[in-house]
Amino acid sequence: MFSTDDFRKAFLQLMPQGPAWSRAPDSLVNLLAQAWAATFARNSARAENLLTDAFPATTLELLPEWEASLGLPDPCSGPDPDIDQRRAQVVARLSDSGGSAVSYFKDFAAALGYEIAVEEYAPFRCGISQSGDALCNDEWAYCWVVTAPDGSAITGNADPLICELEARNPAHLVLRFRTAAHPA
Repeated sequence: MFSTDDFRKAFLQLMPQGPAWSRAPDSLVNLLAQAWAATFARNSARAENLLTDAFPATTLELLPEWEASLGLPDPCSGPDPDIDQRRAQVVARLSDSGGSAVSYFKDFAAALGYEIAVEEYAPFRCGISQSGDALCNDEWAYCWVVTAPDGSAITGNADPLICELEARNPAHLVLRFRTAAHPA
């Protein structure tokens, strides 16, 4: 990035030469070049910042615009999300391709900044199921238990992870949530 002094020097080099165009520190030409240089340096810094703000994962000043385009904040944002959580939610929503597979739910949770495990169940079938398998009826075929291995992600109904996953949950599927330390 160019400094104010870099721009001032460039302006002075572009100005005509001669006695009327004095380069003395207190001359009108030098003072004008200094004023113009400050404006150009500010604009250059803002343009550089725009490159950072153009991407949702690094945005700061344009985060409200990114959120507004996605209908955020919403109840899934939680009570008081910090900047990193807000960015993660924008990125997750923009990269959301939809789906109903375990891998989709894990990828979406990862985009939000959570690592989860998903346990699927199947009805107990003689000749297929083994000793030690859960004794589940047909209804359990449509239940997944989502676990946060570190125990920190799933804390209650207001949790953004729960809200976002339930918003994407297919109608036939029942999601249950637990931490690694607590059963469903």
